[in-house]
Amino acid sequence: MSSEIEFENAIKKMLEHVGEDITREGLIDTPKRVRKAYEFMCSGYKQDPKEIIEKALFTSTNDEMVVVKDIEFYSQCEHHMLPIIGKAHVAYIPNGKVIGLSKIPRVVDIFARRLQIQEQLTEQICDALNEHLKPKGVAVMIDARHMCMEMRGVEKICSTTVTSALRGLFKSNKTTKDEFLSIVAQSLHK
Repeated sequence: MSSEIEFENAIKKMLEHVGEDITREGLIDTPKRVRKAYEFMCSGYKQDPKEIIEKALFTSTNDEMVVVKDIEFYSQCEHHMLPIIGKAHVAYIPNGKVIGLSKIPRVVDIFARRLQIQEQLTEQICDALNEHLKPKGVAVMIDARHMCMEMRGVEKICSTTVTSALRGLFKSNKTTKDEFLSIVAQSLHK
């Protein structure tokens, strides 16, 4: 039996477990649709951030902070497989190379499209950019809502979690860190 059929059969079992009639019209193609949705939502496992970053590096004399704010992303918590909805803010200080700006949101998506915890997601984005871009510093801040807290459990609607990861000058130089925080502060909790 193919893994696709196994996945679809698991969805049928889940639907039956919660009391659904899997033969009703609206659910007949649901297992296939869920499989395709999960293939997309978990596509980050099949992507390598190194390939994305190293193909888009350009020589530059710029040595000032570059910030890409408000990068919307959708992920799933690894504990309940429920959505995490948020925005990432990414900054780096070039060290002879800059990266094509569209590649930063792509790196965010690579890691967001995996089962995650927000703390790890933040670290993974920061570490990938630090390792492959080799800047003077990298900073990542994520502000996100967790449906595992809103839809179930404590049911705290609209609460957000903010995480950060700092490398290089963002960690060692208070002025650099403060500049990043000042730029990003305008976007938090919008």
